[in-house]
Amino acid sequence: MKKGLSSQGVESRKQQGLQNDYEENVAKTTKDIIYDNVMTLFNFLNFGIALCLLAVGAYSNLAFLAIILVNMTMGIYQEIHARNLVQKLSIVAKENVTVIRDGKRQSISTKELVMDDVVLISAGEQVPSDMKVIDGKAEANEALLTGESDLIEKTDGDVLLSGSFLSSGQVYAQVIHVGADNYAVKITSEAKVHKPIRSELIQSIRKVSKFTSFVIIPLGIILFIEGYFIRESGMKGSVVASAAALLGMLPKGLVLLISIALTTGVIKLAKKRILVQDMYAVETLAHVDTLCLDKTGTITEGKMSVQKVAILHSTFSDSFPLIIGSYLAESTDNNITMQAIRNHFEISNRYGAVKTLPFSSEKKWGAVQFNEIGIVALGAPEKLFPKDRLPKEVFEAQEQGYRTLMMGISPDGVLNDNGELPPLEPLALFEIDDPIRQNANETLAYLREEGVDLKVISGDNPITVSNIARRAGLHGYESYVDLSTKKTEEEVRRAVHEYTIFGRVSPQQKRTIVRELKANDHVVAMTGDGVNDVLALREADCSIAMAEGDGATRQISNLVLLDSDFTTLPDVLFEGRRVVNNVTRVASVFFIKTIYSLILSVICALTTIAFPFIPIQITLIDLAIEGYPAFFLSFEGDKRKINGKFLPTSLRNASVNAVLVVINVVAVYLIAQNQGINQLDTTTLMYYLLIGISCMAVVRACLPLNRLRIFLIVTTICGIYVAAMLFHHILEVGFLTSTTLPIFIVMMVLNIIVRTTIGLYTMKKNGLTVKDL
Repeated sequence: MKKGLSSQGVESRKQQGLQNDYEENVAKTTKDIIYDNVMTLFNFLNFGIALCLLAVGAYSNLAFLAIILVNMTMGIYQEIHARNLVQKLSIVAKENVTVIRDGKRQSISTKELVMDDVVLISAGEQVPSDMKVIDGKAEANEALLTGESDLIEKTDGDVLLSGSFLSSGQVYAQVIHVGADNYAVKITSEAKVHKPIRSELIQSIRKVSKFTSFVIIPLGIILFIEGYFIRESGMKGSVVASAAALLGMLPKGLVLLISIALTTGVIKLAKKRILVQDMYAVETLAHVDTLCLDKTGTITEGKMSVQKVAILHSTFSDSFPLIIGSYLAESTDNNITMQAIRNHFEISNRYGAVKTLPFSSEKKWGAVQFNEIGIVALGAPEKLFPKDRLPKEVFEAQEQGYRTLMMGISPDGVLNDNGELPPLEPLALFEIDDPIRQNANETLAYLREEGVDLKVISGDNPITVSNIARRAGLHGYESYVDLSTKKTEEEVRRAVHEYTIFGRVSPQQKRTIVRELKANDHVVAMTGDGVNDVLALREADCSIAMAEGDGATRQISNLVLLDSDFTTLPDVLFEGRRVVNNVTRVASVFFIKTIYSLILSVICALTTIAFPFIPIQITLIDLAIEGYPAFFLSFEGDKRKINGKFLPTSLRNASVNAVLVVINVVAVYLIAQNQGINQLDTTTLMYYLLIGISCMAVVRACLPLNRLRIFLIVTTICGIYVAAMLFHHILEVGFLTSTTLPIFIVMMVLNIIVRTTIGLYTMKKNGLTVKDL
């Protein structure tokens, strides 16, 4: 028996830090989450304006801060909540391992292992640290690490990788790596750098914020100087007027709407057992045009099951359940195929065993010699029988992609020490399958119809993967390649454009595939469940992990399928489309304010005229016209494919109304100068016209009409005008008079005619109908 380390040797290694107590964590910290949500250019600009208003005591004009704070709080809460759920998924019972120390067997926690420890590992146990076999023989399953589902024989001198499992046999092994030096940890540590958010909506907001940041500071200074020194409006008046102009350029409400729309999507998906860690991933998946799927656990259930058993020997047809039950009772084999057979049959002790030979991947069979019935062997058909004695059902099942095993019997046979079998009589045929997930065919067909190109990337045999893809109805299943034959990165990159099925793929090659697709302007989503998928998941635009998979994949993925069922992906696609389509529909209402604020600010700077509106007036429009109808419209279902780019579409739709606002403000200013209308009535007329033109945008966003949208239009128009009248003192406006009311009516009629004409012309030019809006 091996002596192992001494107690002094163990303590010495612990003091040197050579202990297996490293805990990997690739999730974002709370500090990182708060920083990412708070320290943005958009927030910086808004808080800067707020500080100026606070400094001059303009407290009533600080209401816009509520929108900013709610937006930050929602983003922080959602990310922390999702991260904590994933950490709960990762909590498993602490496993113990048997080590040899001071010549005695001891059971210790895997975290107590130290370098050079001698460990006894048996079938069914997980390898806790990288080790080298020093005695014994076993077969290891490294599927989670390499994607390779075949068993690998391990003997003296071979390395056992942490995270793998022993399927059969028993070995003594010496620890060669601990903690961060272990193979699995090295792969996951490469994925620790947090990738930037890929969100067209957020990128668009950032572009607007970046552009306005170049304009806001110089314009703000110019408007303040003109107000304070030229118009002599005083410190408070100059700051308030300047702040209104600058705040109007920042689409605060739109940022909040995007967060609300995505958060509602996250909540809806949670009810369908889909955990969203990064809410922007919902939007990203709506843009995905290439989906990379793992075979095991994605297309298939990842659980072998016996599909059919054919009894081939009439003499033993009645006693077969007892024979297979006795075989399972005596066999120590525990690979995934044997687990499927064990789940299908009941254990029996009817026949007593004389000798047992475990299954090995080299000979591909195992056998038990019983007292009454002789030798019973179970294994690959071609290893137990000559090809001419194999039943036709074997070939038919293999052509269908099923895994086949046969059982043979030799009533008078005796197992010899050299491991050779006597001639056997066919006893039974097992058809075993990793079942295709329910609705997988429909899901793959739907994704293809929606323009999503599908790639299957696996560490398994490409022919096996191709057969599974064929059974799942995947288009292009016959186009497969063995990437173990590709020695250079350039060869792998070329193969990406030529094949659909990729077999024998290493973790680094998976990442190369994703990078090549992205380099060719594809938006790539990747599913995975093992350590071998981590690098590619981190590289993908949208990463999707299975809850049953490795903890590291769950931590770094954007989405976690809690039931490990990829057929729920269309639900995520629909939610993403709902968010993007609905936000695009209403975004023009928000950008009207951005455009007219910018144009009016430039005009005011050139003419030294005060900006016509104050922050509290802008805030009311933010809430009543932008926030209220947009909030309810964002909940409507919309599964249409996303067409066009968000920002250009939104700005184009908003530009007509924004220009109308500018024309109306300038016209009212000139009329007021000509007619001698006082300042209060002038501001009131301008504000009421601004409300009217903004409401026209709401009407357009509500097309085609339904009951909800008609209700929103009526309540928005009535509500904001009533609010403007009720709170006229706070808003610093009055009421329309006998002089200004006729002007308002005439100008609004002209606005409606111009906007409707332009809208109809644009629809005709683009071949659209009202239903397409």
